[in-house]
Amino acid sequence: MTDEPGAPEHPPYEDVSSAPVVYFDLTACQGVMNGSIQIEVAQRILSPTPGGGVHVKFATSGRIRCSPTAARSLITALEEALKMAEQPQGAPPAAASKLN
Repeated sequence: MTDEPGAPEHPPYEDVSSAPVVYFDLTACQGVMNGSIQIEVAQRILSPTPGGGVHVKFATSGRIRCSPTAARSLITALEEALKMAEQPQGAPPAAASKLN
């Protein structure tokens, strides 16, 4: 942060369209090494079995590494997103429309 009046609170942000999207169903484990937060996230995977069934397992989908400050920022963003998710949602536009 800077002491200059009118200075931005955060550094400039650039939206990079090639940034990966990380989807996960659960956090598999977490830890700290040399002050760096480490979180492993996993996604549910379905695999066919020879008899025609399905085997369910979880596999790593990403590894989060960040500073404690970044972890607090992530917690805040997640809490705010969860509050948004708890709000009633209107019907999606496609559900109200009809095809000709």
